[in-house]
Amino acid sequence: MTATPDRIVDIAIGFMGAKQLAAASRIGLFAALAGGPQTAAELAAKTAHAERQVRTLADAMNALGLLEREAGRYSLAADSAKYLAGTGDIDLTPFLSFLGDISYRQWLGYDHTVDSDAAGTLELDEAGWADFMAGVMTYNALHAEQFGAAFDFSGFRNALDFGGLAAGFSLAAMQQNDELTTRFVYAPGFADSIAEAASAAGLADRVSVEEGDTESTAPGGEHDLVLLTHVLHRFDAEQNRAILSASRGAAAPGATLMLLDFFLDQDGTQRAIDALHAGEYFNIDGTVVYPIEEVEGWLAETGWAVDRLVELPGSPRVLVATAV
Repeated sequence: MTATPDRIVDIAIGFMGAKQLAAASRIGLFAALAGGPQTAAELAAKTAHAERQVRTLADAMNALGLLEREAGRYSLAADSAKYLAGTGDIDLTPFLSFLGDISYRQWLGYDHTVDSDAAGTLELDEAGWADFMAGVMTYNALHAEQFGAAFDFSGFRNALDFGGLAAGFSLAAMQQNDELTTRFVYAPGFADSIAEAASAAGLADRVSVEEGDTESTAPGGEHDLVLLTHVLHRFDAEQNRAILSASRGAAAPGATLMLLDFFLDQDGTQRAIDALHAGEYFNIDGTVVYPIEEVEGWLAETGWAVDRLVELPGSPRVLVATAV
């Protein structure tokens, strides 16, 4: 096959498309198309921005597949209609704002991270941290949606959700199965948000909430399902062994563990979203995307047998294991 520069150039200019996506979302371009196809002039009027800039953004989004274009009129593609127009269950606009306003600026210092191997740190004011949390929790909501769609939870009755950041994963499982109850054991400060989310979903009577430091708490119990969602990358190797051991101690024989996170793999081609987040996480705050073989080693040491690895679209993967 003849070598061409297309792939290199596409990667090198990828930040341009990301910034244009963030700008299109920020000015309400996708929301303006929720009612149907529009010309560039109509979109300029609806978004109160210059037609030249709106045309550039609309053409860029068409080139990237997020808008369709016919006879000079733009319309939403299926994915942008569901996740960017403000009409679906999840609107990714806060996530795009986080990427454009916070993550992108942090990446400007990535050369220092690479050269020094020193963890990045975020310096944000109160409003900045609010935007950070809005973006992260929006992305978590997408992960929970994809998690619920990927698995059949009908066979479980007694779940432990241990050390996570958001209730959405367990709530998605419980919405599939009226007989499933969930015990949350989260770090201090998360109890109120879990209770509020469970109440909003109409599931408060099937949820219990306890507080305890994730790296040192032993929840105990005989659960048939244990969820660790966005946990491992926040802790070091020794802490993760302790967390997985405590999880095994809370699981009945034959119980299922679902461990959701990004992983570096050993396949012929690394899954891109995981490797990109390895850079993002360490550059943001020093958290680590671990090689999957290291995680599998921890699982074997702590009484878990790996079953399979499941990819979630636009989201992390789920390492499924069984208590032995």
